[in-house]
Amino acid sequence: MIRFVLTLMPNASEFYSPIIYVLSFLGILYASLTTLRQTDLKRIVAYSSVAHMGVVTLGVFTPTSFGQEGAILIQLAHGLVSSGLFICVAILYDRYYTRVIRYYSGIAITMPLFSLWFFILTMSNIAVPGTSNFVGEILTLRGIIEISKGIAVLSCIGMILGGAYGIYMFNRVVFGSFSTYILNAPRDVDRLESFVLSFLALSSLTLGI
Repeated sequence: MIRFVLTLMPNASEFYSPIIYVLSFLGILYASLTTLRQTDLKRIVAYSSVAHMGVVTLGVFTPTSFGQEGAILIQLAHGLVSSGLFICVAILYDRYYTRVIRYYSGIAITMPLFSLWFFILTMSNIAVPGTSNFVGEILTLRGIIEISKGIAVLSCIGMILGGAYGIYMFNRVVFGSFSTYILNAPRDVDRLESFVLSFLALSSLTLGI
């Protein structure tokens, strides 16, 4: 979109931008509400990615440097954070052979190092200050506000819902008493898994700082 649509068709991009804003907002809202209904960990991460891309399209079509720079940064942050969360889900599936969220609880008891990286990546995914997603979303909102304060306020609803499903996922998996559904002996992340997760999590924090 940035390299071709805005460059080759600037007048059309400006003319149709109100439609893009509405579709992007609806995409953020629908994807966020759909994420809240998911019971599969992998689908939660996947649908949250769709919601983030709605913020990206909002930023891309704002004729301001703030919005477009924020959209680029969100995409870079998304590459780090979503990859890390998918790896976290794969690690859980490798240990317990299920991705259904209601079967999990109390992972922090037996997998403290995994819980640490999972915490940083989840907080990055919901754009907590100090993370890369936060900087990208703040810049994007700064660009949207210059165009339409109404769209900017409505976009914040998606961010609030993002916090809801992110905190729910982390709280359900990590905290509480150890799940009675999980029978096999758990093990924490090994050296290679810890290296990959630490690289992604610390890269997100570095971009945020």
